[in-house]
Amino acid sequence: MSEPLFLKPVFHEKLWGGRLLEKDFGYQLPAGKIGECWSISGHPHGTNVVENGQYQGQLLSKVYADHPELFGNPDSKVFPLLIKFLDAEASLSVQVHPDNAYAAEHEGELGKTECWYVLHAEPGAYLIYGHHAKTKAELRQMIESGDWEHLLRKKYVKTGDFVYVPSGTIHALNQGIEVIETQQSSDTTYRLYDYDRVEEKTGKKRGLHLQQSIDVTDVPFKEPVLNIKSEKIGSATITTLVEPPISPYFSVYKWDVQAELDMRRGDKPYILVSVIAGSGSLEVDGRAYDIKKGTNFILPNDVTDWKLVGKLSLVVSNPEE
Repeated sequence: MSEPLFLKPVFHEKLWGGRLLEKDFGYQLPAGKIGECWSISGHPHGTNVVENGQYQGQLLSKVYADHPELFGNPDSKVFPLLIKFLDAEASLSVQVHPDNAYAAEHEGELGKTECWYVLHAEPGAYLIYGHHAKTKAELRQMIESGDWEHLLRKKYVKTGDFVYVPSGTIHALNQGIEVIETQQSSDTTYRLYDYDRVEEKTGKKRGLHLQQSIDVTDVPFKEPVLNIKSEKIGSATITTLVEPPISPYFSVYKWDVQAELDMRRGDKPYILVSVIAGSGSLEVDGRAYDIKKGTNFILPNDVTDWKLVGKLSLVVSNPEE
């Protein structure tokens, strides 16, 4: 019998995190400032455990390695995507991520292109998104002199916005923003600036990566032009947030279900789903599964069709490599 893979979240404490994921999603958080929920992950720094069915209790990374047929017999040896919920109670460091080539050479893992769907933004909230340097020499001079006021570009955001962040883009989530992030499965971050903050546990400032940041930052910055579009399927709305050729590594969609929605997998190898609002049920192969805000699951390759019933909003993605 074909079945979805429901996943147990993994939580990460961050000095910029808070407790919003507990309030908003009903997650049982560990103590501390929890900044990240890794909701769909095969990364060694936090791989999910399957919660149901014949693979119950197994790590997603092991299921991916042992049963490639469930994922369309992919070329990638590692689970290629990572889905997170992030709670920025304070601002994150100003940072940049490498592309695949640089990350493979220097870090031994994938590069990191990512994107954010804004679940909540306080009035006046903004991102750091891009920079104003015209050349690498100017970028280096502004970074080394700490001229952040003239270097960094602000982008104001509101709830419901979508932002695509290719590798090589200087960026930061700032205070008062909660997002769901779809990214390549990488945990490599190069920090340019961290507000001179000190880790409570160590009493030391977090390390910076100035040379790596200069190496990988794209100059000049060009904001990607997105082609966000929506279509109605019955009472449901399917919104395409990003897909190739704009995004070479993943496609991301938002499904808004008012009553029910029948879907087919089509040519997607498998599908990653996170419920961001509402409740209802998922029907697969004659069985109904209760789902609600905060539920995360994979529809593997042997699930060819399914039905969603209820009032639900979901962020959905699939790999493109």
